[in-house]
Amino acid sequence: MHPLVEEAVRKIQELESSVPDGKHIVTGDIRRLSAALFRQIPDKHIENVFALCEELLEQHTWALGVIAYDFAFRMKKQYNASTYDVFFRWLKDYVRGWGDCDDFCTHAFGELLRQNKALFSKVLLWTQDKDFWVRRASAVILIPCILKNDYEGIRPLEISDRLMTDDQDLVLKGYGWMLKALSQTDPHCVEAYLTANCEKMPRVAFRYALEKFDAAARARLMQL
Repeated sequence: MHPLVEEAVRKIQELESSVPDGKHIVTGDIRRLSAALFRQIPDKHIENVFALCEELLEQHTWALGVIAYDFAFRMKKQYNASTYDVFFRWLKDYVRGWGDCDDFCTHAFGELLRQNKALFSKVLLWTQDKDFWVRRASAVILIPCILKNDYEGIRPLEISDRLMTDDQDLVLKGYGWMLKALSQTDPHCVEAYLTANCEKMPRVAFRYALEKFDAAARARLMQL
């Protein structure tokens, strides 16, 4: 095991031992640890850092995953043509919870899509993946682009169309969250979409999507 990974494991254990019974370490503490560890990496070439990320992910713990995805996001200025393949493999091999999915996709992987919107054609295929975390990711990964109002060439409504009646609750919540983000940049588009699809959209997705509307619009849409 790489010495830095060993230190990460040790520091996480120290954090865990310091919290009161019944509590757990919080994400903010892990991110502060991650920042300190990242500064210790002598060779910050993308391949070296991604190798460390992989070793962290191989430990299959939530806290070390947070560090791995944080390291990956910090490498955003070095993303290149092979980064998608690395990230997609991580998504398939290591993401096993909504926290992993959302952390990875709203930071490192979402930033990669923002930089290279041609990857959207690949993301569309995720909507048919047998792994429901990948299907959730197909919506969540759009959120950084949408919130930055930088999604030319990306079609959020096509993703929600494909996921409309998915059989997994977390997938429905995922595209509902994505529509909620879109409502902050294009509320008229989302209101029209919700109105047109109110009869077939599961209510859990519908309710997520309208959370950012004003009270009058929410009331109006909830009556549909």
